[in-house]
Amino acid sequence: MAGNDWINSYLEAILDVGPGFDEKKPSLLLRERGRFSPTRYFVEEVVSGFDETDLYRAWVRAQATRSPQERNTRLENMCWRIWNLARQKKQLEGELAQRNAKRHLERERGRREAVADMSEDLSEGEKGDAVGDLSAHGDSTRNRLSRINSVDAMEAWANQQKGKKLYIVLISLHGLIRGENMELGRDSDTGGQVKYVVELARALGSMPGVYRVDLFTRQVAAPDVDWSYGEPTEMLTLRNSEDFMDEMGESSGAYIVRIPFGPKDKYVPKELLWPHIPEFVDGALCHIIQMSKSLGEQIGGGKPVWPVAIHGHYADAGDSAALLSGALNVPMLFTGHSLGRDKLEQLLKQGRLSRDEINSTYKIMRRIEAEELSLDSSEMVITSTRQEIEQQWRLYDGFDPILERKLRARIKRNVSCYGRFMPRMAIIPPGMEFHHIIPQDGDMDGEMEVNDDHPTPDPPIWAEIMRFFTNPRKPMILALARPDPKKNITTLVKAFGECRELRELANLTLIMGNRDGIDEMSSTNASVLLSVLKLIDKYDLYGQVAYPKHHKQSDVPDIYRLAAKTKGVFINPAFIEPFGLTLIEAAAHGLPIVATKNGGPVDIHRVLDNGLLVDPHDQQSIAGALLKLVAEKHLWAKCRQNGLKNIHLFSWPEHCKTYLSRIASCKSRHPQWQKSDDGADTSDTDSPGDSLRDIQDLSLNLKFSLDGEKTGGSGNDNPLDSEGNPTDKKSKIENAVLSWSKGVVKDTRKAVDQNSSSGKFPSLRRRKQIFVIAVDFDTISSLAEATRKIFEAVEKERTEGSIGFILSTSLTISEIHSFLASGGFSPSDFDAFICNSGSDLYYSTPNPEDGPFVVDFYYHSHIEYRWGGEGLRKTLVRWASSVSDKKAENEERIVTAAEQLSTDYCYAFTVKKPGLVPPVKELQKVLRIQALRCHVIYCQNGTRLNVIPVLASRSQALRYLYVRWGVELANMVVFAGECGDTDYEGLLGGLHKSVVLKGVCSSASNQLHANRSYPLTDVLPSESPNIVQAPEESSDIRSSLEQLGCLKG
Repeated sequence: MAGNDWINSYLEAILDVGPGFDEKKPSLLLRERGRFSPTRYFVEEVVSGFDETDLYRAWVRAQATRSPQERNTRLENMCWRIWNLARQKKQLEGELAQRNAKRHLERERGRREAVADMSEDLSEGEKGDAVGDLSAHGDSTRNRLSRINSVDAMEAWANQQKGKKLYIVLISLHGLIRGENMELGRDSDTGGQVKYVVELARALGSMPGVYRVDLFTRQVAAPDVDWSYGEPTEMLTLRNSEDFMDEMGESSGAYIVRIPFGPKDKYVPKELLWPHIPEFVDGALCHIIQMSKSLGEQIGGGKPVWPVAIHGHYADAGDSAALLSGALNVPMLFTGHSLGRDKLEQLLKQGRLSRDEINSTYKIMRRIEAEELSLDSSEMVITSTRQEIEQQWRLYDGFDPILERKLRARIKRNVSCYGRFMPRMAIIPPGMEFHHIIPQDGDMDGEMEVNDDHPTPDPPIWAEIMRFFTNPRKPMILALARPDPKKNITTLVKAFGECRELRELANLTLIMGNRDGIDEMSSTNASVLLSVLKLIDKYDLYGQVAYPKHHKQSDVPDIYRLAAKTKGVFINPAFIEPFGLTLIEAAAHGLPIVATKNGGPVDIHRVLDNGLLVDPHDQQSIAGALLKLVAEKHLWAKCRQNGLKNIHLFSWPEHCKTYLSRIASCKSRHPQWQKSDDGADTSDTDSPGDSLRDIQDLSLNLKFSLDGEKTGGSGNDNPLDSEGNPTDKKSKIENAVLSWSKGVVKDTRKAVDQNSSSGKFPSLRRRKQIFVIAVDFDTISSLAEATRKIFEAVEKERTEGSIGFILSTSLTISEIHSFLASGGFSPSDFDAFICNSGSDLYYSTPNPEDGPFVVDFYYHSHIEYRWGGEGLRKTLVRWASSVSDKKAENEERIVTAAEQLSTDYCYAFTVKKPGLVPPVKELQKVLRIQALRCHVIYCQNGTRLNVIPVLASRSQALRYLYVRWGVELANMVVFAGECGDTDYEGLLGGLHKSVVLKGVCSSASNQLHANRSYPLTDVLPSESPNIVQAPEESSDIRSSLEQLGCLKG
């Protein structure tokens, strides 16, 4: 295209940001009406939606080209690229609309099915607030603030707490965490979350009623980081703990506990930690058990003191907290900080990376699955704002505000939820330290009282700012934000520049991060800064706007003080502000605020009532609010007073008070078995037979869910008799409980009587090592062959009794009985049997009179958390009937319920055509949308589907054996194939050793794992020294065990 001067003028107009911002809604149609603004089109349609780094560089090169012809060619190419970006953005918007529509339809369908199952009519009770009534600062709270949050009330609450001695566990895995001199901003992993969790641990440790707080993180002993991050423990200095020094003890206080996991001597980003999560969980589990015993000796009267809650921060810690919560059967809390689905949507909007590239870079799908698991497992999700709930958490399959409202209404009415559960959302804003803040009382006209003997010099940052102003005594409008388009700084400058009254009354200070030169900034930040500078020039704001290049973090309080000294105002004009910590900091220094009405500032303003909220898109509204506060001195004084009066509501003590109150509302859970009187780990009397001592309590636990509804697993709606002969009563209870496990041959196993003389039980407690055979096969004969080869490899140690064996499989106990008989094995060859994919646990009994197997009923009570029972079963049957082969005649059903294979904690289905069945992630999604929490597993090469409790699995069963019997995880060796059931990833990684048998189950990989939500390689610790591969031969297996150090050569 020759003579393309119009392209030159077009692109020059694009870079000349400023004119043409008349219309509120830009559109290409304005070109036809003569009002098209290339500037606005580029800024609003391209810069705000894309990373224009490449365009900017191309523009620089084009401008540097001297040849007019070549320059015009390059400019024409840029014009086409801009057009392509705009088209791409429209395409992405269309795809987003399609995803949202699909999600809406799935949510509506799931909601209808859930409501249909819950047939009770609660229309009146279900009309409450969707989410907000769980807010710590809801509308109903505002009128009661002075009464509830008074000093007297806090003292009364503290007195109530003083008798308690709570143990709390916090988890934050990534980044560099230490108590003092935190390296915030060192990298993307060491940011605000690090400061938050450290201050939370410190504040909780200072609260009455809290005996110990452990903050778990990763131990990093890398040469490129400070040595302090390699210290196993660090005690945090507590503040304001003098009032309850009498409650302090040997192990009390708050500690950072660093667990070694992942690559040694290497600091790795959070995206690469996923394969090593099981190793952290095992290490943390060891610490918690040791600490619980120690605390029991100090304050528990000899009984272990278990954590009252385990609180995970961010997705990786949420995943870890879920596994720990399941292993210990204690309540879990979760805080997301930032959420994966929200980040995925933002990255897709930018259009720079495909979905696969995003997942490869950020491991985003693994992160999202961890957040979904956290929703499944948490008693409570703690958020900072209502916006986080309504706009971010509602993107997840596991949370629906409308269904959550219905379930909560049913619980309040004591009506069954049919196995459905939605975690409670609690809004608890982050706390702040205010003890070092002294509100500024003076002003520029009447200076504060100065001590002539010891005058205090002004902070250097004051002079750096005031040098910009012609009249530095005017009130200062302060904005503190990085130059990012989302922060909306350009609209603030335009509002200031176009309001003559505001310019006459006030100055504007923009603290936009640190910079050396604009050319060295990122293109997005540079573009915003250039826009600000051009607006300053356009409105001739020289002498009225300050924009210093540098400031230190320690200067920020002084900047707030300067604004307060001039009787100024703080403003946050961001388009959306997730929380708004700077608003709280400003209020603590006595500054009224003007803030966006989108996001967290709404909640902050509701509590503090110290300013005005504005529409960030309306510059007249912004200018009007600023002018009102600056001009009306009585309003300024009232807002300042309100902020200072109510700021304590955002203090750490207030945060912790609300936090501990929320924990107290959770149903207490902890390991429920009874330890022997002598407490010895090798006690002969501590056997599953002891379960019968508390069998009545257990039966009640199994019969009724935690929400007060009857589960489908009881199998008996009649209450057990509470009167009569104790022996008959015990027999009835025992028979009722034993009848729960369906599909088991009647005489294959029996519960051990508490008076039975079965010798030391279980025998696995005496073993030096435990070998776990967790190889997944298509046929029982193949499993028998592998078992024989493993036995042959360690025949000597097996005969001596130093090695015990556990069979971990998807088979039922009756199928295991058949396997043992057909393979020529004896039940006594194994110490334990983990069956039904980890939902049942049996032990072999040395006394033939007791039968071949005995069931561990305590394991059932350990894993039954959130089990859906009959409501889940009905939903699964309905789903199975909908899965059919469309191409076959009569649309043949390919998934059918297998009643003979099902038990109370495992609903089994047979799959006729594994290639046609929906992947695990689709079924898991269907169930989560209906608020049903469970663990879905395709097994036996896709021919069987097992649905078990959400926190049950074969790997979790091994952790239970450690918690229950003290079987060290580091002394376990797990044998697995190259692939296996869809729970395969849990078998590798952790403190135990793993032997992968080459060529075994390699065919299962394509069929079962191809449609995973994230690649299997993202979570397998391929370089772990605890994992070796071995051919399926006895000699090779033994060599591999010698390589792991399990056997001597």
